[in-house]
Amino acid sequence: MPIYLRRILMRVIIVFVLCLGIGVGIVFDHQVLAAQAQTPTPAGPDMQLIAEAWSKIDQHYVDKSAKQTKPLTYGAISGMVNALGDTGHSTFMTPEMVKAQHNFRQGAYEGIGAQLESKDGHPVIIAPFDNSPAQRAGLRAGHIILKVNGDVVTGLPLEQVISRVLGPAGTAVTLTILDPQTNQTMDLTIVRARITLNNVTWQQLPGTTLAHLRIAAFSQNTSRDLRAALTEIQQQGMTGIILDLRNNPGGLLSEATTTASQFLSSGDVLLEKDSQGQIRHIAVRPGGLATQVPLVVLVNRGSASASEIVSGALQDAQRATLIGETTFGTGTVLTEFGLSDGSALMLAIQEWLTPNGRVIWHKGIIPDKTVTLPVTARLLMPEGERNLTAEQLRASEDQQLLRAIETLIKSAQQDNPFPVPTDASTIEVSQLLALNLDYFQRFAFV
Repeated sequence: MPIYLRRILMRVIIVFVLCLGIGVGIVFDHQVLAAQAQTPTPAGPDMQLIAEAWSKIDQHYVDKSAKQTKPLTYGAISGMVNALGDTGHSTFMTPEMVKAQHNFRQGAYEGIGAQLESKDGHPVIIAPFDNSPAQRAGLRAGHIILKVNGDVVTGLPLEQVISRVLGPAGTAVTLTILDPQTNQTMDLTIVRARITLNNVTWQQLPGTTLAHLRIAAFSQNTSRDLRAALTEIQQQGMTGIILDLRNNPGGLLSEATTTASQFLSSGDVLLEKDSQGQIRHIAVRPGGLATQVPLVVLVNRGSASASEIVSGALQDAQRATLIGETTFGTGTVLTEFGLSDGSALMLAIQEWLTPNGRVIWHKGIIPDKTVTLPVTARLLMPEGERNLTAEQLRASEDQQLLRAIETLIKSAQQDNPFPVPTDASTIEVSQLLALNLDYFQRFAFV
């Protein structure tokens, strides 16, 4: 076949294939459009309106340097989540925040060692972690961050504030803090560090046979470390436990469930309620090591999330006396939905209730005995009790811990042959610490 005829034939074939492809595409598009027309689309954000707003900003806003795509995109997503009204729970997380969150679950990350929430447009400290730079600098639950490195952060989305506070270990950040209880402001320069969460610690309280058992957070392996601590407590002949959940911001639901199960022999740890009102029972797991040992639980405003699950379960089962302050009020099951650039949405998909059906969300767990500490009071932690004497313990500012000791010893006196004053409320803690605690020895870990 002559070359020019081959060229003509190839052109005809190419045109035919193109026409066939276009025809098939048109038919396919009609089928897709018809299917979409038959399938109702749920109402959602007006993307045309959002695009229109961006166009106006891009064309007219005078500060060209501020029109950076990523911050504006993140701000828009954050605004959608914030509009849900689930303040302090559902949130948008930047890739840096996602990394920090995942590291926290593993038990380590780099930063100052505190958890934040957004309240009325202000970033507020929920709790500093034990032995963290934040705690050593004097940050406390309820402190409000006004500035980060001199830049005002009031009104900024929480993820922007967190991104400014987070940073590599060894670098410094200066926070301007407002203490709402004193209405005073102060600048704190904090050197960031690698925060390794030593979640479970315990110490025998001087002058007693009581164990002060501290759980700082519910990250991975907390329940494993708790079982090891409970075994040591049993082996060393401790006769009562003060479970300290103060300033514990929470963590993994599975760890909370296993932790509560160490102290309960039956029943539920919590209830989960979905958006349809359906209730799912999360049962106690068998094999707890401390199901009968006398128990007091310490909580405060910084006790949140998994801490509230554990304390609520023990309170509903009348397994422990709760002492301290009303907890934070985190009562939703958050699920992480990853986005394409490594950011994520943390969305509430279920609500937590105590086993008796009490609402935790925005209400918190109210202690059986309310003990409010002064602003300047220093909490005693197991690490700092190793070298304490009984006299130093009695002189401590930590009245919540002292009330817990008093409560355990008073409960022992109910069946104890030792005399009890007529007005038990006048008993001094110093006197109670001197009582013989052999009564507790009849209780065993099972």
